[in-house]
Amino acid sequence: MLIDTYGRVATDLRVSLTDRCNLRCTYCMPEEGLQWLAKPDLLTDDEIVRLIGIAVTELGVTEVRFTGGEPLLRPGLVSIVERCAALAPRPKMSLTTNGVGLERTAGALRDAGLDRVNVSLDTLRPEVFQALTRRKRHGDVLRGLEAARAAGLTPVKVNAVLMPGLNEDEAPDLLAWALEHDYELRFIEQMPLDPQHGWKRDGMITAGDILASLRTRFTLAPEDDGERGSAPAERWLVDGGPARVGVIASVTRPFCRACDRTRLTADGQVRTCLFAREESDLRGALRSGAPDEEIARLWRVAMWGKKAGSGLDDPSFLQPDRPMSAIGG
Repeated sequence: MLIDTYGRVATDLRVSLTDRCNLRCTYCMPEEGLQWLAKPDLLTDDEIVRLIGIAVTELGVTEVRFTGGEPLLRPGLVSIVERCAALAPRPKMSLTTNGVGLERTAGALRDAGLDRVNVSLDTLRPEVFQALTRRKRHGDVLRGLEAARAAGLTPVKVNAVLMPGLNEDEAPDLLAWALEHDYELRFIEQMPLDPQHGWKRDGMITAGDILASLRTRFTLAPEDDGERGSAPAERWLVDGGPARVGVIASVTRPFCRACDRTRLTADGQVRTCLFAREESDLRGALRSGAPDEEIARLWRVAMWGKKAGSGLDDPSFLQPDRPMSAIGG
């Protein structure tokens, strides 16, 4: 198992397939983009599948989430999914995407073995989408969501970040829209993972703000008495259920005590936390000919050193050097 000194066991693997993205969301990267990883530094398709195989067969991982950057930009994505679906035991597999290329790939991904998708969409207004992402791709995302639902990649989850002065008033409208289309909406607090390091705690829209806004139109009741376990989202029944909405309050209501995640970057580094400032190299071991047993040992050692929490409440907190697009969601 991937166990740490606090007794937490990592069974959920987040795999970043690329640091590249075709949007330029203001809370994620500057308008001109970033300096991308060089191709030789990226894990190959075979290396990704091998590491996932070790995680699943040797280390107890049961769920795999493909992330980016934008994972749909990875040319070998469908093949990677198909090969991982053939593992025994077969992991549950999902994808976090901005949805821009999902209309043309949803069916192939489902046929390859993908179980479901999370799609980022922060606004229902095309002009606000353009201001947030610096791209005119709002319609592409909406069509991608429809294609995912039609392909059976359900439940289709929609992730939304609210930003002051842009879309902070849209929470009730987003929820009404999600209920109408049978999507499961999750609001995410803006996190300090921007490359500009411009995040300010006193400038973010908090979980409390989001819930207060939703309650102006809906009745919310905590699901499962508010016990979320290792799930990052606090889930709320909407108007008595069965529909629900989630709020991921990584900053104001952290869920570190029950965290069950381990992360693999696109260049083969293990990260124990989104906000970690340390990484452990698996790519070097792969390329030096290490057997699976040695790679598994290195992974266990990395996770054994996982800290108790993200450190966001510590006055000395420093953002990680890598931005979100290079870490993976």
